[in-house]
Amino acid sequence: MRERGFFINGHWEMHSGLENFSIFNPATGDRVGSTLLADAAMVDRAVGAAHAVRADFEAMGARARGDILRRAANLIDERTPDMARLLTAEQGKPVSDNIKEISFGAEVLRYYAEEGTRIYGSIRPASAPDIRNLVTRQPVGVAAAIVPWNYPVDLYCWKVGPALAAGCPLVVKSPHETPLTIAMVVDCLHEAGVPSGAIADLPGLGPVAGEALASHPDVRIISATASVAAGQAILRASAGNLKRTCLELGGHAPFIVTADADIPEAARAAHRRAFSNMGQICITVNRILVDQRVHKEFSALMAELAEATELGNGLEDGVEYGPTLNASVTDRALRHIKDATQKGARLIAGGSAPQALEFANGHYFRPTVLDDTPLNALPMIEETYGPIAAIAAYETEAEMLNIANGLEYGLAAYIYGKDLDQLWTLAERLEFGAVGVNVNDTSELQAPFGGWKMSGQGRELGREGLDAYLEPKHIKFRLRKLSGF
Repeated sequence: MRERGFFINGHWEMHSGLENFSIFNPATGDRVGSTLLADAAMVDRAVGAAHAVRADFEAMGARARGDILRRAANLIDERTPDMARLLTAEQGKPVSDNIKEISFGAEVLRYYAEEGTRIYGSIRPASAPDIRNLVTRQPVGVAAAIVPWNYPVDLYCWKVGPALAAGCPLVVKSPHETPLTIAMVVDCLHEAGVPSGAIADLPGLGPVAGEALASHPDVRIISATASVAAGQAILRASAGNLKRTCLELGGHAPFIVTADADIPEAARAAHRRAFSNMGQICITVNRILVDQRVHKEFSALMAELAEATELGNGLEDGVEYGPTLNASVTDRALRHIKDATQKGARLIAGGSAPQALEFANGHYFRPTVLDDTPLNALPMIEETYGPIAAIAAYETEAEMLNIANGLEYGLAAYIYGKDLDQLWTLAERLEFGAVGVNVNDTSELQAPFGGWKMSGQGRELGREGLDAYLEPKHIKFRLRKLSGF
């Protein structure tokens, strides 16, 4: 049983009089621990501490900050087994998935430890012979971050790594649903030598702690992984001091299957990306668009794979698919299924919670496949964020592209096929921040991650992830004439 508070100015703090949130294992319903929820006053304290160390942290230098990130990554590696089991207990993903998540988070810290030493400037051409133009890049200032519950350690590192590497003290609103493993990451950063005040961690609610961070006048950049509605609220709150924003918001990824695709391979890829973490991923497969010539074959394989999927407590060996986080996820899935079937979709797999006694106290839901799904059904137009894959057939490429690009979302898309000319052309025509061609994961450490349209603005990962925390500065010199020349 773990009870946690706030990490501010180099110390863990517990406070009376603040709201407390209990955390339950999604697989069993057992209480795992609790966390305090930060209010605006606590956020103000953390931002004040970050602002106070801003100049010293920037002056520390990129190499020293990188050494801290490397030490933190090594500590995370040492504690990954314990962290993975705790994350499963509070979030539900199987231990094997959490080991991958936490290990990737450590690699992100190492990556930005190196990238931070490559913040280059340049000498630009001048309009006169006695003028020199120096362009440098400096830290933006105090940064804020809002981290979600679905991949909390991984996405925590996506924000902490570049911010600290750039020299920006950071205040994080960690997810109140899954804050316990993040506390272990904070301990690693602290033990690695992050100066007091340069990192703060405050679990809290979006409308309270999140709004306080977004509106705070001393925060110069806020990075958030959140829903579209939350992103819009952050933009409105951040307008007061025109702070920079980096927002990764909702996704509604299409998975396109062409007529010449390897159908078994495509079905396996779609199944894994649709139901990994029970569909609680921003780049999960939501709507599957299949060429009508291979539609029946693909749908039959998807139904077979879904029905064969074994659920279980992620703390048990060999389990690959666990519960959803809470009842709100399963309630939304049921609402989407009901809407789709009432509009004519066929339920060909799943559609309900498993009935075995071992699942009775958890938030389990069978992987669900809908076929012949009308384009106006909720699973085709709203992000389910749960274990539903909706299939529709298409006749022409033009029709398919109109459907794929027809929503306000533009985070990730997938295409499976064999004709390179066709795949290349389709990839260029899809209005998404990333396109996976014969691969069902679009994230890559050295490439930018982010969305088009209502799926966000700004980018994380890659060089672009570091650039978000840097401000360009132009220094213009006039050279004096030397005597005798």
